[in-house]
Amino acid sequence: MKETLKPGIKYEHKFLVSLSKTVPALYPESEEFAAMPEVFATGFLVGLLEWACIKAINPYIDWPKEQTVGTHIDVSHQAASPPGCEVTVAVELLVIDGRKLVFSVEAHDGVDLISKGRHERFVINKQKFDIKISEKAKLI
Repeated sequence: MKETLKPGIKYEHKFLVSLSKTVPALYPESEEFAAMPEVFATGFLVGLLEWACIKAINPYIDWPKEQTVGTHIDVSHQAASPPGCEVTVAVELLVIDGRKLVFSVEAHDGVDLISKGRHERFVINKQKFDIKISEKAKLI
């Protein structure tokens, strides 16, 4: 982590919702999801919030040697967004506790506030992480 990684870093990310990011596309294997409305899926929304946090701090870490992984998410999904909506995500780094990073996150679809909450990420050394996961995979 670079010395410039400090609380207060803000980032805004825009994303156009496509049909491939709606509930039926989340798990195509699921008959239940396939029958649901074609609106921005909560699972994809969570990924978008994570993506914005990653983009916010990558200039402040030794990317790609250092990366971050999501460790906690506590967000609302309070309005449905159909394909064609442009979602704007605003994030702010609130707290740095060792390698733990805490963000406030918010998303708006141009009509409604669709999400608000907090997200935590943890800074990892990619090489060490990959070795650990490789060892775990051998146990399966």
